[in-house]
Amino acid sequence: MSGVDKQSMALQLLLDERDIIALAARYCRALDTKDWSQLDEVFLPDATAVLGAPNQLVGRDAIVDRIRTALDYLDDSQHLVGNHEVTIDGNTGTQRCYLQAQHVRAVADGSPNYMIAGRYEDRVQKTPEGWRIAHRTLTVMWSEGNLAVVRP
Repeated sequence: MSGVDKQSMALQLLLDERDIIALAARYCRALDTKDWSQLDEVFLPDATAVLGAPNQLVGRDAIVDRIRTALDYLDDSQHLVGNHEVTIDGNTGTQRCYLQAQHVRAVADGSPNYMIAGRYEDRVQKTPEGWRIAHRTLTVMWSEGNLAVVRP
């Protein structure tokens, strides 16, 4: 393999890593702006996810419905992700990152804030439209605040 070929492969790997990390940011933006249609650019149509109950969600529509049910009634939210670890093998890969998500809603009793922290672990796939999540697992590591904020 020539030096030019190695450089092209290295550059493509860096571009793919950047695009996968941008995918995680696009997910957060969709949640925090409640622009659920943006999730079409995040998940494959037949994606699966484990985001708490129910245990396994099948299909992008089920994933979006679960997210929307959890966040639609909030006054605001802020999802932050970092410490991205990306691996790529051709047109598939994995992405793992940590998250902190602040949820805000005026409630009758107590603070209007509830925070969770954890990690997302994704299987990703490259499509003609770009990288998409094929499977996402959310693991909550800790939470803090007024649980009533996230209870409808």
